[in-house]
Amino acid sequence: MASDDSKSQNNDDFKLENVFNVKDKVALITGGGSGIGLMAAQALAVNGAKVYIVGRTEEKLETVVSTYSKDIAGSLQHIVADVSKKAGIAKLYDDFSKKEKHVDILINNAGISTATFNTEAGSAEELKKALFDNEEATFEDWSAVYRTNVSQIYFMTTCFLPLLHPATEKTYGWSSTVINICSISGQVKTTQHHPQYNASKAATIHLNRMLANEIQENGLKIRVNSIAPGVFPSEMTAGDSSANQKSFIPKDKYAEKVPAGRPGHDRDMANAILFAATNQYLNGQTVTVDGGYTLAAGK
Repeated sequence: MASDDSKSQNNDDFKLENVFNVKDKVALITGGGSGIGLMAAQALAVNGAKVYIVGRTEEKLETVVSTYSKDIAGSLQHIVADVSKKAGIAKLYDDFSKKEKHVDILINNAGISTATFNTEAGSAEELKKALFDNEEATFEDWSAVYRTNVSQIYFMTTCFLPLLHPATEKTYGWSSTVINICSISGQVKTTQHHPQYNASKAATIHLNRMLANEIQENGLKIRVNSIAPGVFPSEMTAGDSSANQKSFIPKDKYAEKVPAGRPGHDRDMANAILFAATNQYLNGQTVTVDGGYTLAAGK
């Protein structure tokens, strides 16, 4: 005869509030003032996490905190920092350490895209003119993109290891996590008119795997995963953001390119963030959230 003792079954473990539980977790998000970073901040803060957003423009960060802190289970705070420089990351670590003794969820979201190029050419000479002779095609441009999109992730992750490790030890059954925001641009075979950006995102995906491996090889229970978004509204894809720091992309703009027939929306990203943050068996992986874009574009 089956026991009525609630401890003999684990139905409560399957409740949404337990499966995706981020209550009281401490999160730090770079580039949290708009776009995907803001989506991640809301997803965590609304569900009870203590979230710190990082950016270079204090006005934008203050707008986010004042706009999205109302009637939420968690909290939103901001720290001004430039994570494109090692000294900036070191200062961020010091500033954050004065506020918190650990970080449960580190989201490396800061990223840039620079010059675009016409890649359709009818001859070798025309392609050289477009991709090499173009005055915007410079080593400095490539270096700038890699500095923020790749190097920043490496230095942020390695710098914050001493704060990530205590979070794992603090709570039984929880392992602290790093979530790197890459892009499907690092997965598709086309340049999408910005080869330096796509190459940097491919590097980010491999760096993610290497960091996960080196961390576990050293006996640290810190999960490192990445999310590869398709087309989501951000200042990078839409060109700007409105007064509430949200961006907008018309639904029909990508209807033919994305099998889903639309850009991604906030809830799509929130779902992915909560999954990557809470799934304790996910490590060293890249989760693609693209509405089927890579099915159409080809890898």
